[in-house]
Amino acid sequence: MALLEVENLCIAFHTRQGVVRAVDGVSFHLEPGESLGIVGESGSGKSVLCLSLLGLLPSPPARIEGGAARFRGEDLLALPQRRLRALRGDRIAMVFQDPMTSLNPFLTVGEQLIEPLLYHRGMDRRAARARAVELLGEVGIAEPERRFHAYPHQFSGGMRQRVMIAMALIAEPDLLICDEPTTALDVTVQAQILALLRDLRARRGVALIFVTHDLAVAAEVTDRLLVMRDGRTEEQGPTRAVLARPRAAYTRQLLAAVPRSAKAPAPPDAPAEPLLAIADLRVRYRDRTAGRRRWVEALRGVSLEVKSREIVGLVGESGSGKSTLGRAVLNLVPATGSVRFAGTEILGLDARRMRPFRRRLQMIFQDPYASLDPRMTVYEALAEPLLLHGLADRRTVAREVLALMDDVGLARRWVRKYPHEFSGGQRQRIAIARALAVRPELVVADEPVSALDVTIQAQILELLLDLVARRALTLLFISHDLGVVRYLADRIAVLYRGELVEEGPAAQVWSTPRAEYTRRLLAAVPHLPEAI
Repeated sequence: MALLEVENLCIAFHTRQGVVRAVDGVSFHLEPGESLGIVGESGSGKSVLCLSLLGLLPSPPARIEGGAARFRGEDLLALPQRRLRALRGDRIAMVFQDPMTSLNPFLTVGEQLIEPLLYHRGMDRRAARARAVELLGEVGIAEPERRFHAYPHQFSGGMRQRVMIAMALIAEPDLLICDEPTTALDVTVQAQILALLRDLRARRGVALIFVTHDLAVAAEVTDRLLVMRDGRTEEQGPTRAVLARPRAAYTRQLLAAVPRSAKAPAPPDAPAEPLLAIADLRVRYRDRTAGRRRWVEALRGVSLEVKSREIVGLVGESGSGKSTLGRAVLNLVPATGSVRFAGTEILGLDARRMRPFRRRLQMIFQDPYASLDPRMTVYEALAEPLLLHGLADRRTVAREVLALMDDVGLARRWVRKYPHEFSGGQRQRIAIARALAVRPELVVADEPVSALDVTIQAQILELLLDLVARRALTLLFISHDLGVVRYLADRIAVLYRGELVEEGPAAQVWSTPRAEYTRRLLAAVPHLPEAI
């Protein structure tokens, strides 16, 4: 008997704009120890399908309008809440797409990790704590004994995702549902997590549903692939067969959007004064976890220059200081050293003196759900900076907002929706549009395409390249996806534990890296099958 059988599942959302069929007649089965990948564009129904299996859909507006989902013979869609609670976190576990909103900010990560062992397994606290510390180390958290006592806000985005993965794995469930589990992870830790999942399947026979927009990752970790579009099944079959010989035109479209080539080197020009000049930048913060106080150096004397209209890719593992550097450039965290923008020293300026630079310097944050105001519609979020900086008035602002929606691939009819009504990838597009609204000179993009499916990612990358050419935009592009950085960047800078270990033209860093750490990063990049 199959571990999980989903038959003709239909889910609809009854909204102010009408009925949206998020999942429309999807069927699949999963054997013990088998891995099923679900791919498709943002908004195709992947996450909704997974949430329905655990009774986690918001009702209203969501309604399950047909079908069945039998787990070991029990229909999950018809179970009472008490029985579902007994299954959740024990026999079925889930890694959610957005770790910051899934973790409790009032509890340490350690307390949240041991909860399944205390609640489902009746384990004593000492044994549960030992297992939690062990698993934190397995998912790549440095100093797990100390970080056991840390709170979610004290972790980077990638490290929070590792905590979520550890929480799902701790009870060693029969079925693990992973909703974009490696989106925020650098390639080295991603490789560790994929190896951990493969080991768990081999040792415990754990079945896996793996939702991802990264087709190369799907090729590495899944046995079969389900391709979804607009809530329907486009194609289904063995993973390598689907990727090597896709039958559906939509699958071929997804594969064509994967960045494979490198950006053509720019012709050499006369030396120019850099638009952004960073010298001996240092950031440290006081760590108070585990009852101790000590200073931790997030950046250690980083120096980097970015010329006008240049794209510099900043790469490194989670916790290496990439996001901290981006925030320091915009004067959002205390730092020492020098940050000169267009020849003017801006590091340490107070709010009043920094304000003229705010329009010229913008940031796309890693977590769109946390950076968007949940009480503002998309229209209000995009109109606010345009009106504040005098780039539009009441007569023209609507036209400007709709043009921004077009630029980032969002339907105009969604302009009155709120952030919670969008998928993760769609929210990221809103955040990108908001940063671009004021026509900045320099944008610090912190993982701006990490939550996007490959087709929208390709659109956004082309948009960024177009903006650099058309609006004289300069870009500091922070990413863990080396394929994206290779496609987009003129130069690549590599951070490791707060230090700049390598910097140079993108082609040179990719083909002949000098630093051992850079070579390890490149070796961990997943690849699509050669037959494609």
